[in-house]
Amino acid sequence: MHVVIMGCGRVGSTLAHSLESRGHSVAVIDHDADAFRRLGPDFAGVTVTGAGFDGDVLRQAGIERADAFAAVSSGDNSNIISARLARETFGVSRVAARIYDQRRAQVYERLGIPTVATVRWTADRILRQLVPEGNVEIFRDPTSTVSIMEVAVHRDWVGRPLHQLEEATGARVAYLTRFGIGTLPTASTVVQEGDQLHVLVTDDIAASVTAVAAAPPEGGH
Repeated sequence: MHVVIMGCGRVGSTLAHSLESRGHSVAVIDHDADAFRRLGPDFAGVTVTGAGFDGDVLRQAGIERADAFAAVSSGDNSNIISARLARETFGVSRVAARIYDQRRAQVYERLGIPTVATVRWTADRILRQLVPEGNVEIFRDPTSTVSIMEVAVHRDWVGRPLHQLEEATGARVAYLTRFGIGTLPTASTVVQEGDQLHVLVTDDIAASVTAVAAAPPEGGH
C-alpha cells in the first residue's frame, strides 16, 4: 500500500514509522521542512514541503496512487479540508482525520471521514483505519472463551442490513461506533460508511469472521 500522511508532528512521524515497518510505502507532507527531522535518517519514504490541501502538493506525495490518507496536522480545518480533498477529488478509499474539537467530530463523521483524537492512541487508531490487519481484541471474558474484537468491513457492506453481515460471519455484533458514539444495533440497523464494528467471537471463528467481513458480500458488489 501507498499511504500519504499530512502532518509530521509526533503523531504523523509515529504513524509513518509504523506503516513503513509493516512494509508500506509512505509519503509525508508538512508545511515546515524542519518537521521532517522527526522521521530520522532511516526513513525511506517521501517528504513533501507544502500544504496538505494543495492539489499539486498532494500529487507530489503520490495521492493519485494512494490507498490511504491520514490528516494529522495541528489544525482541524486543514485536516478536514485535506481529508475531503483526498476522498472526494482523488478518490482515496481509506481516509482518517485527527480532530481536536470534539464538537466537530460528529459533523465530519457524517461526511464518511473517521475522526480520532492523544499521540500514541491517535497513531494506533488511524493505523487501524488505514491498514486493518489482523484481529484487534478489545475485551475477553474471565473464562477466556468469548472475546470482542473490532473487525474491518469491506466497503461493499455499506448500505446493507447488519444482520446480513452477522449471518455471513456467524458472529454477533456487540455494538458499533458511529459518529464517535457507541451504539447498540437493532434488527433494522444498516451498515454506514465509517462504522466501526465490535463483534462477539470465540477463538475458533475469529479468523473466519475477519476474512468474511473484509471481503465483499457474496453475490453483491
